Amino acid sequence: MDYSATELTEAKRQIDSILHKLNETVKTLEAKDEPARYKAQLTLAKRRIQALTIAVDLIETQLPTDT
Repeated sequence: MDYSATELTEAKRQIDSILHKLNETVKTLEAKDEPARYKAQLTLAKRRIQALTIAVDLIETQLPTDT
């Protein structure tokens, strides 16, 4: 399926926002007194960060380059 540059740019913007929030969540959970207690949440957040980072990379390969 083909997406317009506008659609790809907006999708990237939204994913970047989610990534920022997830990174802040990881920082918060790791700073807690007992971070091991939040192991499942940390694992989930880190896996989501990895998946969304891949999505951003793929979107960037589809966006036209400014030359």
